[in-house]
Amino acid sequence: MAEKKFKNLAQRLVTGILGSAGVIFGVAYDEATYFIVFFLICLFSLIEFYKLSGLDGMLPQKTFGVVSGMILFCLSFFIERGSISHKYYYLIFPLVSFVYVIKLYKKFERKPFTNIAFTFLGIFYTAVPFALLNVSAFENGRYNYQIILGCLLILWATDTGAYFAGTFFGKRKLFERISPKKSWEGFVGGAVLAMAIAYGVSIYFTTLPQWQWLCMGWIIIIGGTYGDLIESLLKRSIEIKDSGTSLPGHGGFLDRFDGLFICAPFIVAFLEMVK
Repeated sequence: MAEKKFKNLAQRLVTGILGSAGVIFGVAYDEATYFIVFFLICLFSLIEFYKLSGLDGMLPQKTFGVVSGMILFCLSFFIERGSISHKYYYLIFPLVSFVYVIKLYKKFERKPFTNIAFTFLGIFYTAVPFALLNVSAFENGRYNYQIILGCLLILWATDTGAYFAGTFFGKRKLFERISPKKSWEGFVGGAVLAMAIAYGVSIYFTTLPQWQWLCMGWIIIIGGTYGDLIESLLKRSIEIKDSGTSLPGHGGFLDRFDGLFICAPFIVAFLEMVK
């Protein structure tokens, strides 16, 4: 048992270090590498979501959902970059409306509108947060890696602090009905490390004033925790342990980026409100 636990920890560390290094390089190098990194993460996350919904007996329009989600991501990137006009956002509405027409030609479906709902859910739950990241990436009218990288560092600190504090000190259950392994001790450990990183980020990343970084730290701590619990609720409803096996020690892309799905909308709302 101890050997298995050590092996899982080793896999988690190796995958985490290599994956984080790749994402950090992509975000920090320039806007093109940022686009490539998050295009791939968004793509694999969408594929995973629709695969999981299929396991639960749903029949969403997988190809349509993936293509629509990726078009949304690409549109937001090029619009926020200033390459195309904001009016192209209106293309999203007729695009996603095609799902109703497609379902008319699908025979022998007992619950077509339930499947339509799951198609929209994949786009809203997975693609929209990544599209909103583009708004933050171009917050000041040009690409600036600091906001994206700072948020990722704080989010990773939340996960890391919670994992180790929960592993060594976890006793009081945080939300046992949904995730029996998560504890209040883990939450506190994650919050302490995340706020320490947020403070450090505020010193070196001057795109935002310190008070905004600290506020975003709390947004990420709370949003990241709820994002983890929400994804656990999804997996529990399907009765699976991990969303996939793409990332050894971490599960799948949904497992690794679940906190971002909930954080991103709140981060963007916060940054837009304090302009």
